[in-house]
Amino acid sequence: MDTKYDILILGGGPSGLSTALHLARLNTHLTSRILILEKEHYPRFKLCAGGLVIDAERILEGLGLDVSEVPHVDVDNAHFDFAGKGIKVRVPQRHAIRVIRRDEFDAWLAQKTRAAGIEIREGITVKNILPDANGVTVETDQGNFRAQCVVGADGSNGITRRSILPNAPIQTARVLEIITPENNNSHIKHDAYFEFHPVPDNIAGYIWDFPTQIHGEPMRCWGIYDTNVLAESKRPALKDPLAKEMSRHGFDLNDYEIKGHPIRWYAPRNQVSVPRVLLVGDAAGADPIFGEGISIALGYGVIAAQELSESIRRNEFSFNGYKRRLVRSGLGQTLYARWVITHIIYPLKWRWFQILLWRIAKPIVLLVAWTFVLNWSKRLK
Repeated sequence: MDTKYDILILGGGPSGLSTALHLARLNTHLTSRILILEKEHYPRFKLCAGGLVIDAERILEGLGLDVSEVPHVDVDNAHFDFAGKGIKVRVPQRHAIRVIRRDEFDAWLAQKTRAAGIEIREGITVKNILPDANGVTVETDQGNFRAQCVVGADGSNGITRRSILPNAPIQTARVLEIITPENNNSHIKHDAYFEFHPVPDNIAGYIWDFPTQIHGEPMRCWGIYDTNVLAESKRPALKDPLAKEMSRHGFDLNDYEIKGHPIRWYAPRNQVSVPRVLLVGDAAGADPIFGEGISIALGYGVIAAQELSESIRRNEFSFNGYKRRLVRSGLGQTLYARWVITHIIYPLKWRWFQILLWRIAKPIVLLVAWTFVLNWSKRLK
């Protein structure tokens, strides 16, 4: 049994790596006492549209990291439409969204984490997490590890939440994603589109269409996100509205590989810790409205590092203050606001309301977005 670590972080994605980097920044003497266990090998495949908003970039800049080092496409305009018409958002003097591929982004962030002196072990599958009064035992396919505390950063389907909160209620969205070549005849290359026309058909979400790149080649990332808020109502197959939208732009859905995955989203009643173990990223809960995960994951890392630092200082690992710390932070405030907004804009599914929301109420939508959805990273500290 390996016992030389104080903190085990299970999962080497943005939330786990952010937690490690921020914790080492707060307590440099802990750098050698942190171990990250990642079940895959970098660069590992990850389904994700890859949109980085300003909050993600701001958190990375706070760590002294420049995400422009990662291959990316900068989105000039973001369109929020209903049936092809709606709001166009452009951010003065910067891009609206920066789009990356998650395999490249996560590998880059892992390299930066290792450069900071933090150990990452790849290809280790966690089997069970067993907290007790004196620490936590983590059972893996390569032996057992023992630490004072554990951070569950292993995503929506991770073992950590299932081990420590087996009976906790969950709210899970469903997602489909497709990569296609760029079609110069049907899109403005560097614009991103969010299309909400599936909502009246009880798919409580949107279709997305982002510019992206793979090995330097321009591509489009398509997908559909459904919060499942309207899951009790009769709905078409999730791929049907996506196929219709792609066909409108000259693509046949049947020509491309469809991949799907669930997203566990945040709800105020979510439990995010037990003694000796706390959750971050999708394991704790992603953004309900859009399923946005990257900036939220990086933000969880900031809050978790603060809680861990205080717990280590006091040598007390109940993590009773973690939920309160999260709720009071800019991250917690935006997650709560997004949860409230989700339960307004999707259940009010009438066509006339969606037209009013996305085509007519632009000043109100932009004010709410700028106040409650974006710029929360300024209030993390």
